[in-house]
Amino acid sequence: MARMHARRRGQSGSVRPFRSEAPEWSNTDTTEIVKTIIELRRQGMSSAEIGSVLRDKHGVPSVKLATGKRVEQILAENGIASEIPEDLRNLIVKALGMRKHLSENKKDVHNKRQLQLTEAKVRRLGRYYVNNGKMPEGWTYKPDTAEFLISR
Repeated sequence: MARMHARRRGQSGSVRPFRSEAPEWSNTDTTEIVKTIIELRRQGMSSAEIGSVLRDKHGVPSVKLATGKRVEQILAENGIASEIPEDLRNLIVKALGMRKHLSENKKDVHNKRQLQLTEAKVRRLGRYYVNNGKMPEGWTYKPDTAEFLISR
């Protein structure tokens, strides 16, 4: 797949093998997995970090195969899902870091361009989530209020 803001190909990577059920060696105790997910979320981990911890320390290669639900769905059912989707949050944090860098280094034109591209991605992704109903109607990205959004 090609890059969004460059005229070159992306990095190829491995593909997870197709499976319709969890392997027999994996941990498939649904209640234990859900309790672990809730506990890790209360410690402040994101859903990607939760998936990595479950894979590395608890022997759960795929939460969806073990429980039938994704990590975000489990968090939403228990009322501890984040208001902003994780990929959008990560892009906003990246843009905030660039803005901070640019306030100290005003002549960094390469970073200025990268900030424009990153904020374009934020706006595009925000529009997608608004249209799908995952974000409130009329939500827009404003760099002034972005830090407040992330701190919650």
